[in-house]
Amino acid sequence: MTGGPASTDTNCGFVALVGAPNTGKSTLVNALVGAKVSIVTHKVQTTRTRILGVAMSGASQIILIDTPGIFDPRKRLDRAMIAAAWQGASDADLVAVMVDAEAGLTRDTRRIIDRLGDRKRPAACILNKIDLIRRDRLLGLADELRSREFLTDFFMISALSGDGVEDLKYALADRLPAGPWLFPDDQLSDMNERLFAAEITREKLFLGLREELPYALTVETENWQRFDDGSVKIEQVIYVERDSQKGIVLGRGGERIKRIRAGAQEELSDALGCRTHLFLFVKVRGNWKEDPERYRTWGLDFHSR
Repeated sequence: MTGGPASTDTNCGFVALVGAPNTGKSTLVNALVGAKVSIVTHKVQTTRTRILGVAMSGASQIILIDTPGIFDPRKRLDRAMIAAAWQGASDADLVAVMVDAEAGLTRDTRRIIDRLGDRKRPAACILNKIDLIRRDRLLGLADELRSREFLTDFFMISALSGDGVEDLKYALADRLPAGPWLFPDDQLSDMNERLFAAEITREKLFLGLREELPYALTVETENWQRFDDGSVKIEQVIYVERDSQKGIVLGRGGERIKRIRAGAQEELSDALGCRTHLFLFVKVRGNWKEDPERYRTWGLDFHSR
């Protein structure tokens, strides 16, 4: 990979965003990068792997690690996701813990903050969704968090509206170590096209399906063909765990999967900058959560404890 300038006047570093599920980490990464690199839904635990987003601010390159939301893991996939989140924090130059200001200090958020404190790891604190909370409550929450000495900086933002995001970007850039850029200045993410396309379809499935079904499926890009006219043909398989789930994904007369395909195809055409032909197939694979190959694809450790 060819990075940017090797000048000593440049700064570059990794910033890990950690927090409970649904605190807005992916929304913030997209806002800082200025483009969609991480899928976003209203459901918790949407992000399954560490995703690197690359944001530029002057002579600084901010490499953002969007980590899975940290919660109390019960299954193998849960444990692998949480391990990836904490590994991202360990590897980063800077750590920022995100707090949903509207939800306040939930049990998951308190556990994350306690663990950072136990590790004596300095971290910034980002209070998100400030537009959804009264000012007196917001200030009270900030005062409570300021009692934690390892929380060194505080930022109040709305990742969705963009309020405070530019100030946060400048502050993060100012705290990065000196060094050459690790990515070209026009690269937005380290995610390959096949995985990105699968994530876009998975996002549409999360948005189009109810309850627990989105957590019982995964999407794989099996074929990618580019034509002379610049268009792309993408074939993906949606794996579910049971036959009954297959019928739900398809919908009556295939109507649901048609809507999901249309939404994913439109977004992929825009993101890839070319006409995209998307084909979706739904198959049953009951043990996909126990397949080490899936974990390697996502950059997760199958043996996480």
